[in-house]
Amino acid sequence: MAPLFANRAAAEVDLASPTMAEKLRFLSEPAAYPNAPSSVIVTETHLSFVFLAGDRAFKLKKPARHAFLDFSTLEAREANCREEVRLNRRLTQDVYLGVVALTYDSARGFALGGDAPVIDWLVEMRRLPQEKMLDQLIKDNRLSEADVEAVSEILANFYHRAEPSSIAAQDYVMRFINEQEKNRHVLTRRDFALDHGTIPALLDRLDARLNIDRPLLEDRVRSGHIVDGHGDLRPEHICLCKPIAIFDCLEFSFDLRQVDPFDELTYLGVECALLGAMELGAKITEKTARRLGGEAPRRLISLYAAWRAVLRARLSIAHLLDPTPREPEKWAPLARRYLDLAQQALHIGDEEILI
Repeated sequence: MAPLFANRAAAEVDLASPTMAEKLRFLSEPAAYPNAPSSVIVTETHLSFVFLAGDRAFKLKKPARHAFLDFSTLEAREANCREEVRLNRRLTQDVYLGVVALTYDSARGFALGGDAPVIDWLVEMRRLPQEKMLDQLIKDNRLSEADVEAVSEILANFYHRAEPSSIAAQDYVMRFINEQEKNRHVLTRRDFALDHGTIPALLDRLDARLNIDRPLLEDRVRSGHIVDGHGDLRPEHICLCKPIAIFDCLEFSFDLRQVDPFDELTYLGVECALLGAMELGAKITEKTARRLGGEAPRRLISLYAAWRAVLRARLSIAHLLDPTPREPEKWAPLARRYLDLAQQALHIGDEEILI
């Protein structure tokens, strides 16, 4: 990318190491980008800032440090950007364009590219049409059977060629158990506006199912079904453009991407159900299973659904533990909806056990 300098932004900066606020100010200006967008839309996620600039999107990682990742150094953010591009190219074509340096010196100011010192890195992407995202199609009731077939075909092909995981059966099971301990620790905090009369019983039921179905989980490993998957398969990460793009995979954790395809498909189903498409996940799972040459493991589907829903409830409410949470009014209602879905999944699983 050719360098492009913003003199006005440069004049506002007199520090040797620009702050995040100064980076954001520069990247929020249309003059920062060589494609000369008429405006820039900035969105914030838990780990990144995304700049929608015309037909391009640029993602800047926050210099965050959590138990599950460390983006506190420039080198770590560069490595993560490059890994994001590599991994997401598995399920997209011409969407992830590459990694771009953000450079700065006191004489010339900021630039995307250029020969000044690199102060950060961004992932550059082709901007995808919002109206063709799966979550938007669900909300607008515009999803066709042909769309479902197309998504299922792409996912089946992806899982067919995905790299097999070397995870041990015991480690696979312990991941569920360890995450369930975290679920209990967070969801039973009395300072959250949740139903603390029902949550312990729900968590106990999920513990029991993990214990009962432990042999089934271990068998999924021993029979070679665990692969290096997407890791964050949600409707907002699937675009029904041509060709279909499935993007924004979980690039920062190799371990969390080691998944049973049916766990990942069930996760997608939970998120579709949250949007009101209660049967869509089952349709995609069944059609994908057929292409993979087998039936979906019904007992495990209900377990995976309950576990994913409880995990999502925890991750939702945990936003309120941040010093300055984004949209604080959003997280408790969202967590309650996930917990309702977990209850439904466990009820279905209990009926299957009785049968």
